[in-house]
Amino acid sequence: MSTLNSPHGRSVEPWNVKITKKTITQVSVVCFIAWVASVYDYTLFGTLLPVIAEDFGWTTAQSTAINTFATIGVFIVSLLVGTILDKMGRKKALIVLMLGGALASGLTGLAVGAVSLVIIRSFTGFSMSEEVVNAVYLNEIYKEAKSRGLMYSLVQGGWPVGALISAGLSALLLPIIGWRWTFVVAAVLSLVVVAMALRLPESPTFAAMQEVKRRRAGGDVEGAHSLAAEHDLEEAAHHATGVKDVFTPELRWHTILLALSWFFNWISIMIFSVLGTTILVDAKGVSFDNALVILVLANAVGFVGYVFHGWLGDKITRKRTVVLGWLAGGIVSLIMLLGPGIPAIIIPLYALTLFFLTGPYAALLFYMGESFPAHVRGMGTNVAHVMAPVGGIAGSGLLTILLAAGVETGWAAIITGTGGLFISALCMAGTHTIRDAHQKTTVIA
Repeated sequence: MSTLNSPHGRSVEPWNVKITKKTITQVSVVCFIAWVASVYDYTLFGTLLPVIAEDFGWTTAQSTAINTFATIGVFIVSLLVGTILDKMGRKKALIVLMLGGALASGLTGLAVGAVSLVIIRSFTGFSMSEEVVNAVYLNEIYKEAKSRGLMYSLVQGGWPVGALISAGLSALLLPIIGWRWTFVVAAVLSLVVVAMALRLPESPTFAAMQEVKRRRAGGDVEGAHSLAAEHDLEEAAHHATGVKDVFTPELRWHTILLALSWFFNWISIMIFSVLGTTILVDAKGVSFDNALVILVLANAVGFVGYVFHGWLGDKITRKRTVVLGWLAGGIVSLIMLLGPGIPAIIIPLYALTLFFLTGPYAALLFYMGESFPAHVRGMGTNVAHVMAPVGGIAGSGLLTILLAAGVETGWAAIITGTGGLFISALCMAGTHTIRDAHQKTTVIA
């Protein structure tokens, strides 16, 4: 049985490690930087896609098709993350995922064509799944903390910060080092996160689950039961788990609707965030340089959206916050796409679209960690999360089909992006309701 040293030099079991304010801050900072690095690389690809396409001689339809195939690869790689989380632990999962992201970022600069680019970008499925680690790891680290939703929103706010850095550094570095070396910068940032993550503690909840399994295997059933009760672990926590365990009668519809929420909303993410420059340039007649500037300003507002929705989730429940946010985002995006292409109108409306599109994820990710039992928390969260790249595939693919069929970019964005926002809100409305009484959560089917 391994032990750790307490602040007073005494040994303490990993499942009894005291989570101090210093520990919460340390884990929060590393997870925030990890998410920034992941989003930076992911949105960097979408931001620079027009430049990459020009370098390789691709049309807009061809570039979105290549993005679609790359997203299929992301989905395949993402399937592994739930098992990594529930088998290896939260800390080790964070390290493995960021190493995979660093590898993908670094190799992107070596791509020689469509096939190599698709294969390399597939491995970003690891880094893009880092938010699954955040949802699970931080839910357990924040177990005794107050204002958990607000705290998590600051970490999950790494999405607009990462997108902001992506757009900002693209504008700064692209003329100097080109698009290939820009991805190397993303790889370096991911490796910095790995070095920082090595110093983090494992989640006491996960350590307790492992010890419960060890005690039961050794015949100490009473000791296992006592430890499970101490950490509020479900009776099934000692069993080997798999995908089937998130489709039990109690969880089946919740899992399905949550997965569909991710699927349809990521159609919108693909259109308005990842391919934001393409939409602004082709649909609203904005120049590429101005599109980067708008992207920077919009993502700055997007960070405020994360903090706002995280705070609101603590007040009116996280589920309600997500539903209302996405409905508002659908309305604003529709006004933006149908309105005139005047910068004074486009900039605030695009910023508000990202505010209501990405901001609710601060509430959604923490909600997911709460809504699944501890022993399937990683698997349940990942089953829903892997629908993100599937939604990205559908969004990019449907956009490609519509553009190839001659549909105007603006209307193609309405059908895919705005439509995805409205449908995802309706799916989210059907998931379990969580009533959070600080330390106790009640799931109401």
